[in-house]
Amino acid sequence: MTKIKNFWNPPALLLRQAASLFVYSSLIGWSKSFHWLLRHGFNTLPVSAGAIGMGCIGFPNHPVWEITSGCNEHCIHCHTSGGKPQPDELTTTEGFRLIEQIALCNEFRMLVFTGGEPLVRKDIFDLLAHSKKIGFRNVIATNAINIDNQMAKELKKLGVRGLAISIDHTNSSIHNHIRQRKDAFELAVRGIRACRENNIVLQINITAMDYNIDDIHNILLFADEMNAAIVLNYQLVSVGRASDIGDKAISSEKNKSLMNNLINWQKEIIPILEPVASPQFWPNLLIRKGKTENYHIRLAKKFFHGCTAGIGLVYIKPDGDVWPCPFVEVSAGNVRELSFETIWRDSNIFQKLRDRNNLAGKCGKCRYNSICGGCRGKAWATNGDCFAEDPTCFIE
Repeated sequence: MTKIKNFWNPPALLLRQAASLFVYSSLIGWSKSFHWLLRHGFNTLPVSAGAIGMGCIGFPNHPVWEITSGCNEHCIHCHTSGGKPQPDELTTTEGFRLIEQIALCNEFRMLVFTGGEPLVRKDIFDLLAHSKKIGFRNVIATNAINIDNQMAKELKKLGVRGLAISIDHTNSSIHNHIRQRKDAFELAVRGIRACRENNIVLQINITAMDYNIDDIHNILLFADEMNAAIVLNYQLVSVGRASDIGDKAISSEKNKSLMNNLINWQKEIIPILEPVASPQFWPNLLIRKGKTENYHIRLAKKFFHGCTAGIGLVYIKPDGDVWPCPFVEVSAGNVRELSFETIWRDSNIFQKLRDRNNLAGKCGKCRYNSICGGCRGKAWATNGDCFAEDPTCFIE
């Protein structure tokens, strides 16, 4: 059985993480970064083992496995159209083999289990135990419906070092409407408290859309109050069930306003804040500081990666299809037919995404291409072409 040799980050990657945090903090003027290091750094940096900087969906390198489409909620913005499990989801044995194959890729040191709702899958404990045995730091993206104090204790024993829990509004009735479950907010808060009581790194996920754009600041303050270490601010991408409410996705003007607000709000809170589906955040940091010379961009490229679809991020679907990103619905191959390592290293779609000269339109011509690259998910959802320009880009 394959095991990860370097369970923790090699020193060079740890230094790179620390440097990324320093550059990010300096550009924003985030005076609370020292508080973050004292409060969360010791636990959070190991969770991001293998990180080479900052980018979309947190950091590269970042493997995510959607272990089931089954879910105990029916969110109106769900990119997976979660509800019932698929009939052809990977079996437990196939799941074990997948985990072992991911471990063959040296850049991956942590593994995210998502869904649907991963905790409704009956063999979740077996999968987590195998992942821990291999040497991964386990992270679960969850709605927290099933997480009470006892569940949190069990998850920690199984190597779960981080829980990413979704909050869509601080008004419980609106959160419950978005999630289509009357007790969703109450149970999510219970899960958040259980997470903190058991010293599991807490991440709050938000999906920005017209339903909650005016409440993002309140959610950030709530995350700070709940002692979260990380906040990922997603944007609605019109794929899956979210395509039914595509008119609620935010415009390029609102995208610009939100990115500027996030920079200002970061100064107020201790959790580290990163955007998802808006890689314009990174060049915007430089532009606001007037650091727009070519050497500034080359330096920033060492720490900021923008869109990481197929570059540092890989997304495995329940049936074994491998996508560059949860929002780029393009299969690079299936692990039932090819090894995961072969797909990750050699597939045509991944190879093309790793060369940003392949991008079209404004994204292909942009001087900030190397630290942004535009959102490939939005390009796919809008044009059916993941190499097209990002329709919500506000960078001139």
